Amino acid sequence: MEIRPQAVVLPKETDHLEQGKYGPVFPKTPACYGFTIVADVKPGRAGAMREYGSTLARALEGDPYLLAPLKLHYLRWVLFDDDTRFMYQGIFDTDFDKYTEDAVALFTKAGVSTAFENLEGFPEDWRTNPEAFVRFVRDHHCPSFIEYGEYPYVTADEIKKALRIKNALSEMLDQMQ
Repeated sequence: MEIRPQAVVLPKETDHLEQGKYGPVFPKTPACYGFTIVADVKPGRAGAMREYGSTLARALEGDPYLLAPLKLHYLRWVLFDDDTRFMYQGIFDTDFDKYTEDAVALFTKAGVSTAFENLEGFPEDWRTNPEAFVRFVRDHHCPSFIEYGEYPYVTADEIKKALRIKNALSEMLDQMQ
């Protein structure tokens, strides 16, 4: 099987896209699914936002699979413009609707807050009102216009499986020596 890098140009207009529960369903790209949010940080909350990042990192040390239901490839959080603006980028294997519902369920079940609570306009009732959560994300989403994948359309689970096979093969070859 040859793995050929690919890129896909995404449309600016979304009215022709299939409609999901929460709006247009963006097509799967070689990078899988994802979104980018840009929002203003509530005044004086940049420190809390950074601390939340540390809290999440510690939680993942305790339970590396905490975010597993989200089927993530990666997340990137950026504070910029002198810590007054925030950018969230996530790449994952499910469509937007499923990712959002899974995120609300995950944080509600774990009884933890979300860093988004430090952003202007984020709904206080997000735990009981997933539609408001989705509306915030959709309103602050900055869609990609091109996405590239070095190993296109491969899921996080497929990558982990390939790495397990690679490690098992390496171990077997080491034992044969």
